[in-house]
Amino acid sequence: MPEVLSTFRLGAGVAVPDFSLPDADGRMVSLAEALGHQGLLVVFACNHCPFVIHVADALGRLASEIKAMGIHTVAINSNDVERYPQDAAAKMKSFAAEHGWEFPYLIDESQETAKAYGAACTPDFFLLDGEGRLFYSGQFDYSRPSGAVAAHGGDLREAVRRMLCGEEALARPYPSSGCNIKWKPGNEPDWWGVSV
Repeated sequence: MPEVLSTFRLGAGVAVPDFSLPDADGRMVSLAEALGHQGLLVVFACNHCPFVIHVADALGRLASEIKAMGIHTVAINSNDVERYPQDAAAKMKSFAAEHGWEFPYLIDESQETAKAYGAACTPDFFLLDGEGRLFYSGQFDYSRPSGAVAAHGGDLREAVRRMLCGEEALARPYPSSGCNIKWKPGNEPDWWGVSV
C-alpha cells in the first residue's frame, strides 16, 4: 500500500477556491452553502482507500463534534470512477452511512476542485475559518492503517482548538498521507509527481 503525502500547495490564510459540486443524489452544494459560521472542514476522500477507511468512523464522530462548534464538514470524491468503480456515486451513500458521515459527500467528476486545492491523496484535509480562508492543511492524526493506534483526529482537533481560540496555526503541520488521488489518464495536474 503506497503512501503519498499531501503537497501543501495552498498557503495558510489564503481564500480557498470556490466549488459547486453534486452529491450522489445530484443535489448541488457550494462552498458558501457548506461553510459554517466558524469554518469548514474539506476532506478529499473516496470509498476504497485503506487510509480513508481507517479514519472514516473517527471522522464521522469528529465532524459531529465540530458541527456543534459551528464548523461544518464536506467530503469530496475526486477519483476516476471509470478505473475505480468502487468509488462510484452509487456506493458513496452507503459508505457515508456506514461510517456516520452526516455531512455532504460530493463528486468532483472533472477533478478540477482537487487540482485547485492541490489535493494529492485520500484523505487530504483542509480546515477553513469562517471567512473561507485556509487555517490548516495536514494529517488527521499520526495513526496509520497498518499500525496499532486507532484513528483519533488529534492533529485536526488541535488545529480546530487553535483556530477557535484565535491562536496561530501550527508552523509546520505534518502533511496528510494516504493513497494518491486517482487522476483520469491525461488529467494529472502539472505539479503531480513534482517534489515541493
